[in-house]
Amino acid sequence: MRLDNMLLAEGVSGPEKGGGSAAAAAAAAASGGSSDNSIEHSDYRAKLTQIRQIYHTELEKYEQACNEFTTHVMNLLREQSRTRPISPKEIERMVGIIHRKFSSIQMQLKQSTCEAVMILRSRFLDARRKRRNFSKQATEILNEYFYSHLSNPYPSEEAKEELAKKCSITVSQVSNWFGNKRIRYKKNIGKFQEEANLYAAKTAVTAAHAVAAAVQNNQTNSPTTPNSGGYPPSCYQSDGRLQ
Repeated sequence: MRLDNMLLAEGVSGPEKGGGSAAAAAAAAASGGSSDNSIEHSDYRAKLTQIRQIYHTELEKYEQACNEFTTHVMNLLREQSRTRPISPKEIERMVGIIHRKFSSIQMQLKQSTCEAVMILRSRFLDARRKRRNFSKQATEILNEYFYSHLSNPYPSEEAKEELAKKCSITVSQVSNWFGNKRIRYKKNIGKFQEEANLYAAKTAVTAAHAVAAAVQNNQTNSPTTPNSGGYPPSCYQSDGRLQ
């Protein structure tokens, strides 16, 4: 029953043997319905359809073999009934043995099909996780922007484009990241307060270094007051004449 429920939920078994609707729904649910992954959805559905077709083909073979073997045994029993009496219970018992044997074979088919579906789902979801995981540098850049604009963490379209270039990701991924970050932050502000303090301190240090560098640069590049004749300042009176 558990295997049957799983195959039905995954769209492998069911009344319709085309297998498109349930499989597509499962893929869309697993992917979140994003159009960015339409190619992956298509591959997932195609492979799931292949599993479904193989399952139904093998199932029909087993059912046909079971029926043919049952008919063959029934014919043998009828032949034997000419030489010895065979009760209906004996016939029923033989048919039950045959059906139990083929049921165990079908169970193995269901198990192997479920394993194939689980492997497919695992590969598909693992691939999605790899696509979702940004590099450490990209996460740092996004976090720095988020916490430096904590009062209004809603970047403009221009800011999103700039962040996307810096992080080597798409604008859509930037939007999704900020949406998820805002939700997580609001749900557990206390948990993210330490992270907010850390990025605030980093921002303050960076700003202090920038101010210090600017002051040092101004001092280095500030012009000195030239004096005519090259005399030292002590040689001049207050009105600028030589003593």
